[in-house]
Amino acid sequence: MIRFTRAAAAAVLVCSLALPAGIATAAVPATGAPAVAGTAPAARAATLPAPTGPYSVGSTVLPLVDRSRTDPWVPTADGRALMVTLHYPAARPGGGRPAPYATREEARLLAEQLGPGVSGDVLARTRTHGRTDARPAPGRHPLVLLSPGFSVSRWTLTHLAEDLASRGYVVASVDHAYESFGTSLPGGRTLTCVACTALDEGGVHGSVVTSTRAADMRYVLDRLTGPKPVWRYADAIDARRVGMAGHSIGGASAASAMVADPRIDAGINMDGSFWEELPAEGLRGRPFMMLGTHDSMHLPGGQDASWDRAWTALDGWKRWITVAGSEHFTFSDGPVIQGHFGLPQPELPADRAVAVTRTYVAAFFDQHLRGLPRPVLDGPTPANPEVHFQHR
Repeated sequence: MIRFTRAAAAAVLVCSLALPAGIATAAVPATGAPAVAGTAPAARAATLPAPTGPYSVGSTVLPLVDRSRTDPWVPTADGRALMVTLHYPAARPGGGRPAPYATREEARLLAEQLGPGVSGDVLARTRTHGRTDARPAPGRHPLVLLSPGFSVSRWTLTHLAEDLASRGYVVASVDHAYESFGTSLPGGRTLTCVACTALDEGGVHGSVVTSTRAADMRYVLDRLTGPKPVWRYADAIDARRVGMAGHSIGGASAASAMVADPRIDAGINMDGSFWEELPAEGLRGRPFMMLGTHDSMHLPGGQDASWDRAWTALDGWKRWITVAGSEHFTFSDGPVIQGHFGLPQPELPADRAVAVTRTYVAAFFDQHLRGLPRPVLDGPTPANPEVHFQHR
């Protein structure tokens, strides 16, 4: 297995990824992209882009432990620990405290990877638009599961989660135990990335990550929509309409989760290599979208041949969309953090990175979970000149 660090020199969030054999190795300093020379760490907290939908946003954190399974990274652990943040449409503005972005320890551990220009304390104080434990808006809402990139936490997808919630979705962003630089548990304990060492030094194949995350999502679905739901407002979830999206290996895990769990109706892979081959029956007609960089990695015939294989195997509605000027972390909160701390940035401006990601992810779930036609998915549009449709 060839080790591959899938982060361009301008990337803000550095993670060590192993991709399938045959993909060349790109060297990126282990400490991550440094701050621009002479730039002092930002002192004031950033604010995430405002959600675009009609609803206010509620937020709550649910600690879960699946004791029916042994954690693959730390077998002596007491089950498989998962931290879940729910974002959801709230009944009205106000009420509840502002939702935190990250714990100080989580932010400190990630900031160490990003270089001296990033303050963990400032990163933790990033301002969100959610209100803690606000009452949900009336009605039942589709559920979207979100899985982050390898070595980074669920909160790096917050701008997307908040936007989907403001459009009427319940969004469950999941941290997978021992797969991020830092995941804080109740009681003050913080798990670190044991899986990083297992993949980098132990020769463990990435399919262990994707299959484990598929099982994680099955458990989360059970706890949110089963007979004894863990969330007191679980009646707000429409269990008949469930989607999943993920960034990087979290995106690959969306496909693995759909193979394993027929309850997931639609999925999106945002710039992740597929670690597991799709079965002969594909996803049994369920829709899937691949959203990635417009470069030698994820164009047809590119370095990541897993996208070509997955495209052939997909048997339902499908799209292969690439975004010019993007890089690996374009589809996360990366562009916002980059700009705030003065880190090198890709060609695609942060506001466009946010807008494109939100537009196409929301359109996909609107069309396939709500049955609302979204012409933006039919082909190129003048409003989004960076977006290219492949295999049309």
